[in-house]
Amino acid sequence: MYTQMLCGLYEREQVLRLGAVFASGLVRAIRFLQLHWEQLAHDIRTGTLNTLITNPSVCERMGKIMKPNPELADFVANECCKENWEGIITRIWPKTKYLDVIVTGAMAQYIPTLDYYSGGLPKACTMYAASECYFGLNLNPMCKPSEVSYTIMPNMGYFEFLPHDPTSTTTSSPTNLVDLVDVEVGKEYELVITTYAGLYRYRVGDILRVTGFHNSAPQFHFVRRKNVLLSIDSDKTDEAELQRAVENASKLLREFNTSVVEYTSYADTKTIPGHYVIYWELLMKDLNNSPSDEVLNQCCLAMEESLNTVYRQGRVACNSIGPLEIRVVKNGTFEELMDYAISRGASINQYKVPRCVNFAPILELLDSRVMSRHFSPSLPQWTPERRR
Repeated sequence: MYTQMLCGLYEREQVLRLGAVFASGLVRAIRFLQLHWEQLAHDIRTGTLNTLITNPSVCERMGKIMKPNPELADFVANECCKENWEGIITRIWPKTKYLDVIVTGAMAQYIPTLDYYSGGLPKACTMYAASECYFGLNLNPMCKPSEVSYTIMPNMGYFEFLPHDPTSTTTSSPTNLVDLVDVEVGKEYELVITTYAGLYRYRVGDILRVTGFHNSAPQFHFVRRKNVLLSIDSDKTDEAELQRAVENASKLLREFNTSVVEYTSYADTKTIPGHYVIYWELLMKDLNNSPSDEVLNQCCLAMEESLNTVYRQGRVACNSIGPLEIRVVKNGTFEELMDYAISRGASINQYKVPRCVNFAPILELLDSRVMSRHFSPSLPQWTPERRR
């Protein structure tokens, strides 16, 4: 990343797009620039590569590219030393036309952060893929992120679909698989693939909703990952619902020029009753106008108001679930979380922040970076459904 960023700065007038596979990767790259701009400016000024870069082939290649450029070094230093990083992408790379990143599903939460850094540049979601194979293309890549649909490419593998009922608590039988041509618009399915590499009826774990067809190829909207759940009692909260709750709560932060950069969650059953714990990393654009403890407590309540009726019944009527808790962590915490995952073998290109965690070392890392804790100050609204 260091040498890629260095090349990008040297060629700043030639850069037409910035991108990463996932939006989280691009946010991480900008954060990397925030942390290392002084070293990068020094290397540009002297035309020498940081001694921490030791790979021989990389050093040899960079030696052919790098030349002393004090004027560029001064520019980088002057832009990056400012406290306000709004529009930093277009300030450093003025010819950038768009951001090439996936911002569908859970990645949608990065849209406000990317808008802040880019000055609102368009975000193109071009493809739908995984480690197993490529699945589909977005034939309208400049559409709004909320309108993205991917057209399945039937030549990339053999695709089947397991019907998924979002209101059902039972799992569909694999014998109910639906072929590519038989899916129905508006219905949700779990993707099942057979690949040329040898995977046979592999369940990818993605839930997709059919939005239409391009010729005979179905088009899908990515809904969420399957079985990402928080649960204390009889409640079940999936990734999409958690995402909506975070989005609704974060609206309370707008008047403070603050947004949620990253989050994850944990079902804490050590307390009686158990409760949801949400870890937030915040981007505060105006340190003199940061949200108060009372505002963050209200964010907890706003999240609870956004969760399903079973959760709210557990809070109000059954007392089986305790008040939701938000733990605000220091900036860079989720960088450390990613570094930890990569050190255990995760791919940097395929890494996504886990939306629910229960692995003890990860929880210890998160808790060691907590700056403040906030709890829902009152019960969410809930009334029993009337049955006839």
